[in-house]
Amino acid sequence: MKIIIINGPNINMIGIREPEIYGSETYVELQNKVNDYCDSANIDIKIVQSNSEGKLVDYLQSAYFDKYDGVIINPAAYTHTSVALLDAIKAIAPIPVIECHLSDVNNREDFRKISFLRLGCVDVVSGLGINSYIKALDEIVKIIDVNN
Repeated sequence: MKIIIINGPNINMIGIREPEIYGSETYVELQNKVNDYCDSANIDIKIVQSNSEGKLVDYLQSAYFDKYDGVIINPAAYTHTSVALLDAIKAIAPIPVIECHLSDVNNREDFRKISFLRLGCVDVVSGLGINSYIKALDEIVKIIDVNN
């Protein structure tokens, strides 16, 4: 099983940026935890991050061309603004995409409750810190297994 995790702007700054919201674990710790989990579950994982919306679109398109089975995306601030990312998610269907967030976006500022990407995603996982990624991996594996 081949899955790509795509991280948006400022995710590389977790552990530094607002630890009271995003936690004290660093981006390297997130990568290590996900890689260890995927090694134990026999999942071929690729983790990428960009602060650029266009690069995130490129990563989504590469999921299609490189034949990934699933995508987990933490679009960060682009969650609330990016029709381009939504269109890219729709373009790579039927690859399942799960929206993932470190914080509980539904219990934050009103603008964070709006997600353009949700319209193209099969599920949303949020509010568990870096464990949101593990939960999203569990969910996407179930979805992929059902579809195969």
